[in-house]
Amino acid sequence: MTETKLISTLNEENLPHLDKTYVPSRLLLGPGPSNAHPEVLKALALNPIGHLDEAYIELMSEVQKLLRYTWQCNNRITLPMSGTGSAAMEASIANFIEPGEKILIAKKGYFGDRLVDMASRYKADVSVIEKEWGEAFTFEEIKYEIETKKPVIFAIVHAETSTGVLQPLEGIGEICRKNNCLFLVDAVTSLGALELFIDDWKIDLAYSCSQKGLSCPPGLSPFTMNKRAEDKLSARTSKVPNWYLDLSLLNRYWGSDRVYHHTAPVNMNFAIREGLRLIANEGLENIWRRHNSNAIKLWKGLESLGMELHVASEFRLPTLTTVKIPPAVDGEAFRKHLLKNFGIEIGNGLGALSGKVWRIGLMGFNSSEENVDRLLNLFDTELKKFSIFDSSSF
Repeated sequence: MTETKLISTLNEENLPHLDKTYVPSRLLLGPGPSNAHPEVLKALALNPIGHLDEAYIELMSEVQKLLRYTWQCNNRITLPMSGTGSAAMEASIANFIEPGEKILIAKKGYFGDRLVDMASRYKADVSVIEKEWGEAFTFEEIKYEIETKKPVIFAIVHAETSTGVLQPLEGIGEICRKNNCLFLVDAVTSLGALELFIDDWKIDLAYSCSQKGLSCPPGLSPFTMNKRAEDKLSARTSKVPNWYLDLSLLNRYWGSDRVYHHTAPVNMNFAIREGLRLIANEGLENIWRRHNSNAIKLWKGLESLGMELHVASEFRLPTLTTVKIPPAVDGEAFRKHLLKNFGIEIGNGLGALSGKVWRIGLMGFNSSEENVDRLLNLFDTELKKFSIFDSSSF
């Protein structure tokens, strides 16, 4: 037998002495992920079972029912896709756009850009309307563009994580229906935290993530589609060009047949079931109230310290606040100081706002008065150390 030599980047003498995996304690008050609820982490640590086990199939049904409550919809096809939020985002494009069909995307931040990129990769006829990073669209602007451009899909981000803007959605679904257009909503930073009514607002397609309002680790992306969207999918003249995200296949696994499609991340579904259970027990209206009151407390506290918020109050996003970095402050140094010395993460600006704002997240389990007080206290005591001027200059 030929002798084989093992190849290793580690010194063999040190290999048996590697420490166990260690992760430092962090309070995640950035754009996501947020801290998972302790009960969710307990569920995540349960022993895996088979993805076709009867007990797991029953859990799948419970997850779907709980998601319908959280989405406020009665859609048959409502499921958590295996993958982070971008997976369901791409599924929303891959399944419902065929080459040459027109999609109208309302772009007002980084994640509008991502929708444009994805749609172009699937050879859609992409039309874009655009706002400055920090502004929202008016209903009249959207109505005019839909009526003029006649797209088969209109897509918009509800809660734009890059800018801190909450986009009003009421009335848009009705305009889409009058113009034979599907209404697609990115709810990544709003599901389970802010008012969202899929059925009442006539939203045809929506997607989100597990690591924000649902207080879970990243790894799943809740998705829902109504009968109008089902009909559009059934009428395709070409095969969905993405096998893993093909909803006609996924529906056979998450539908009544429970036909094997892929090996589901069972532990993540244990976790999301627990996160959704906690939401149902607290009640959506209580959750919406909690997120709004904590955000207002943060906004008032920052302004009392002389800080300027990036978004006008009427469009401000309760789950993600963008606060302008004072001109005299090294924003990145302060951010690193909070992380290194206090274990608190806040986010840098993204895209056009990089280096101009900090992004502060109050989502799910992390949206609490205690966390707001702790952060405001640190802004009060620590920020002045990073200014070349007296703190009164900002």
